Amino acid sequence: MRALTWQGTEKVSVETVPDPSIQAPTDAIIKVTSTAICGSDLHLYKVLGPFLHPGDVLGHETMGVVQEVGSDVHHIAPGDRVVIPFNISCGHCWMCERGLMAQCETTQVKSQGKGASLFGFTDLYGAVPGGQAQYLRVPQAQFGPIKIEGDGPDERYLYLSDILPTAWQGVEYAEVPDGGTIAVLGLGPVGQLATRIAHQRGLRVIGVDLVPERLDAAARFGIEVLDMSQSDDVAAELLDRTDGRGPDSVLDAVGMEAHGSPLLETAITAAGHLPDIIAKPFTDKAGVDRTAALITAMKGVRRGGTVSVSGVYGGEADPLPMMEMFDRGISIRMGQCHVKRWIDDLMPFVEDPADPFGLTELATHRPSLEDAPAAYEMFQKKQDGCVKVVLKP
Repeated sequence: MRALTWQGTEKVSVETVPDPSIQAPTDAIIKVTSTAICGSDLHLYKVLGPFLHPGDVLGHETMGVVQEVGSDVHHIAPGDRVVIPFNISCGHCWMCERGLMAQCETTQVKSQGKGASLFGFTDLYGAVPGGQAQYLRVPQAQFGPIKIEGDGPDERYLYLSDILPTAWQGVEYAEVPDGGTIAVLGLGPVGQLATRIAHQRGLRVIGVDLVPERLDAAARFGIEVLDMSQSDDVAAELLDRTDGRGPDSVLDAVGMEAHGSPLLETAITAAGHLPDIIAKPFTDKAGVDRTAALITAMKGVRRGGTVSVSGVYGGEADPLPMMEMFDRGISIRMGQCHVKRWIDDLMPFVEDPADPFGLTELATHRPSLEDAPAAYEMFQKKQDGCVKVVLKP
């Protein structure tokens, strides 16, 4: 089959690799019909290279048609249309039973001290081959795959794999009071969906970014926008817009590669070019993130408010303004999304013919799988108005 593979820092290519096969009774094989490029994939493209190997298959936002199932898989069958959650969870362990699927004890990568295994990620999260390919092996398929009953286009359902439940969890974790205000930092795909979810709940929503196409996309859904390229101090601007108090909650949908951290960017880039034997322990134990968005969230939220973190961070030695965090009495909620926990809440919106979250128009580019390398570069550099890429194998 053909698959998008990592070959080095900022270098990916589509190669012919062996077809996947059933390896355990709880496996399934799907033929991929749509697979998206996520902002988290861009972290692999540049920052987390030391934990990848040439030839690793990337991708964790995937849906398709079931081709084969193992003997212990009963809720799906060949021919069924399914979406695959990005985290691999069993559904029956202590963590899964408490709705913490991203911490599944069956698939935890204990050798690395990390949570549940992830598709298309790194050694830190199990190195499970990903879905930017023609076919995908799905471990723990007795629980994970989400069966699609409707006949709508793929993009109505595809984002259930990651970004839609991630945005939903981010808003849930923000704990915005009824009628309150939430600011969303970063209007990439997760940020866009988070603003729409919060707006649908009747909240005042301020979306923050500096890319014109992203600001325009948010504004079309009635979101109040803040162009950070026109502001010297985003945190101060948020306070000014909320009677000097700050939003009740701020959602960081940016993560480790935020703009506005030039010194940390230099350090991260340098680490990415070190030999793996040096870069791995440095990144895992002493690595730092570009924390401009996170610090803005902490300084911009109101006293006693909540910072919700959906953007991915990977540092172990990030400097944080602890005195200000303590003095302001803020709460912080964060973590990988527990995808299956939120599916029942989300499915009515996904299946609503009115498409209230604008799922079918979120993608701005739909290239073939063979064109994925150029799409990665375009998405990373925010070229050609790119907000979301969906690949068609």
